[in-house]
Amino acid sequence: MYAIFKEDLFLKAKEIYSQHSHFEAGGINIDELSSHQNKALREILKHVTTHSPFYRERLSGLTFNDIENLTTSDIKRLPFTTKDDLRSQGASLASSPLHKSWIYYETTGTTGSPTPCPRNEIDSIYNNTPLIVHYREIFNQHGEDHIVGVMGPSELHSTGDTFEDVFRSLGHSVVKMWPRSPVVGMKRVMTLIDELKITALVCTPAVAIAVARFMKEAGRDAAESSVRLILTVGELTTPALLRNIGEIWGAQVYSCMYASQESSILAVCSYDSYLYTVPLNNFYEVIDPVSGESFDITQGQVTGELVITHLYQGQKPLIRYRTGDLVRSTWMPDGSQKLLPLGRVRDVLTLNGRPWCAWELEAALLDKLHGCLDYAIRIDRQQQTDVLDITVEMFDPNQDVGPQLAEVKKWIEQKIEGVQVRLTAGETAAVTGTSAMVSWKAARLHDLRPEGDNTDRDAALALINRGFK
Repeated sequence: MYAIFKEDLFLKAKEIYSQHSHFEAGGINIDELSSHQNKALREILKHVTTHSPFYRERLSGLTFNDIENLTTSDIKRLPFTTKDDLRSQGASLASSPLHKSWIYYETTGTTGSPTPCPRNEIDSIYNNTPLIVHYREIFNQHGEDHIVGVMGPSELHSTGDTFEDVFRSLGHSVVKMWPRSPVVGMKRVMTLIDELKITALVCTPAVAIAVARFMKEAGRDAAESSVRLILTVGELTTPALLRNIGEIWGAQVYSCMYASQESSILAVCSYDSYLYTVPLNNFYEVIDPVSGESFDITQGQVTGELVITHLYQGQKPLIRYRTGDLVRSTWMPDGSQKLLPLGRVRDVLTLNGRPWCAWELEAALLDKLHGCLDYAIRIDRQQQTDVLDITVEMFDPNQDVGPQLAEVKKWIEQKIEGVQVRLTAGETAAVTGTSAMVSWKAARLHDLRPEGDNTDRDAALALINRGFK
């Protein structure tokens, strides 16, 4: 309705939608994209150095002529923005006062001070538009007249507002239902799915698992519900985990975006189940997380830490922001990148002297494991050898999974060279449900080795003890 009263925003939204649709249809070539990014980069630098107290100081060495002549190939001359900057500088990073925003969000603050994440309407237009363009194709593959249950991690998160806007734009009905809210709960969520015949869910993998577990304990089978499509958000998610969730729900499951509260939408799932970057909105770099040196992302496939620069004048544009996430980037002919999130840089584990990222561990466990509802890993060391003690919670606890677990154990030891694996079926603890709020490592891993860092796990346990259910 606000568009009726703000015609300039309505016209801007139409322009941005047309631009993104044109790009997705192959109507913007590499040279045109490069020209767009260079122009937008210069405009955003002028914007932040004029309006953001933080960037006015951080980029004070840039003259007007420097900015006028800057291109994306020169971006390495600019300093990084880090998560510590976001925590310590707070509102001074913003390029507009809070009363100019339309909404305020913040990070959960489980591993540091909460970071303010206000958004204005320009933010929402630029970020929601590529979701609308991509999700139309996904939903059209699964019938019409969808009713979408949106289950966000908390009330101070953007999930509910973002997906309400996206699905309303696509003509679908939205039901906001936080199962972890004391006024909703799992029982009410199950009832809403049944009574309203909800066809699609948006939630973290942990919530999809928790709802399926609750339904089973209530004598129900999630696969017999009306849900036929699930979009997961907020967590590291391997194809094998998506497959297991899909088997339990009898639904098609997509990891529907790569995003964060502070950086907004960085990659969007397409109908082929892969995540693709949004180069009209952001400029992407992949760097060595130790040296900070940039890789040439146009030369096929590279792996490193993702760095992004916003190319639109939202409430809080970020310049060369180090996301702290490891990604595998594959350059595409249209100038986008196929992006595979591998976990946080700080979640990388050293096992028997070799580093392994979160994605590799989860894939090794679940590639050949079917019917798995949840899992948890404990690491110990025996006679100078690292041991993975893994508990898997199977959807059907009465099923004889001995032969399957023996095959999976052998597969993990083959993929994660040198480790010993103890693999048992059992129940996981509540901490596995915290990953979207803290980290994969906090939720899935307990490192008992002398050098083990369980700081995030402690934060997750504290979150549970404060009332997280």
